[in-house]
Amino acid sequence: MALQCGIVGLPNVGKSTLFNALTNAKALAANYPFATKDPNVGIITVPDERLDKLSEIVQPQNVQPTTVEIVDIAGLIKGASKGEGLGNQFLANIREVDAIIHVVRCFDDDNVVHVDGSVSPVRDKEIIDLELGLKDLDTVDKRIDKVARAARAGSKDDLKTLEVLNQLKIHLESGRPGRELLGSLDEDGKKLLTKDLSLLTAKPVLYVCNVDEGSIDTGNAHTETFRKAVAAENAEVILICAGIEAQIAEMESREEQTEFLEMMGLSEPGVNRLIKAAYKLLNLITYFTAGVKEVRAWTVRRGAKAPEAAGVIHSDFEKGFIRAEVIKYNDYVTLGSEAKVKEAGKMSVEGKEYVVTDGDIMHFRFNV
Repeated sequence: MALQCGIVGLPNVGKSTLFNALTNAKALAANYPFATKDPNVGIITVPDERLDKLSEIVQPQNVQPTTVEIVDIAGLIKGASKGEGLGNQFLANIREVDAIIHVVRCFDDDNVVHVDGSVSPVRDKEIIDLELGLKDLDTVDKRIDKVARAARAGSKDDLKTLEVLNQLKIHLESGRPGRELLGSLDEDGKKLLTKDLSLLTAKPVLYVCNVDEGSIDTGNAHTETFRKAVAAENAEVILICAGIEAQIAEMESREEQTEFLEMMGLSEPGVNRLIKAAYKLLNLITYFTAGVKEVRAWTVRRGAKAPEAAGVIHSDFEKGFIRAEVIKYNDYVTLGSEAKVKEAGKMSVEGKEYVVTDGDIMHFRFNV
């Protein structure tokens, strides 16, 4: 399941530095706009203490975590929706991702230039929102023209679609993102925004405030102002110092990283929190398979039923699905082995309508 989160923001807010810390890649992190002209893609593992615990118990030959792709998208500027800078290319890159990690600069440093001359995370966010909204409005206007012609023939489906499009147009013209409308639409309406139109502002968003070292725990005046500005969006805001994360990523051993984190008063790297938050943002959960050959984490969307989960492993598993044998994570860890779970009667046998829950340990029976 190649799910992608795109890192966006104005130039010089710390996007590429953060991307490097996330992926240990070497994207060009330079102190001028357009240093990154092509999207960099990194595959990152999702930290999961449950996978580590299962591996301790089973002692498998191989351990395989689940992953999410991170795309470093070069900085947007004012006028991007009209092609300013490298706008059209950047906006096309954003359209292809499943969710947005929006980085805003919340630190003062005279040595790092700001494209607009001063530090103001709220203004920076509004610039990005405006450019994405204008591009979406252009997309909606074009679709309205097309659907309106078809609706003249009296098609109920086209008339319904036109009604949603006009509602969306008014919404975008008021400066509000498409994601705010999703809760009031039926499944067809949601599909129109997210799939058919692939609206930029309909994508889920996670805000990352890039702060100085002294503001990781408490934040600062910039982060406080920013939190208030996005409070109505009900979006998660994470504080990270990209410079510190870059230092951690360069350390060769886990022991060295642990010692550094303790010195900084941190329980885990900030990128771990970001990855977990991004995973949650995509509405994903994890189930596990556990055997002596391999303990592995698998990704499914929340609400997926057993056959769909089986299909993540192989399409034949879904086509020929018979049943799923399910063990709850806490039961496995408490009792210490699959055999003891079975002895205690804690393994359930589930059919096609079983909804997978986060942390399930599953074994599928199938016949093709």
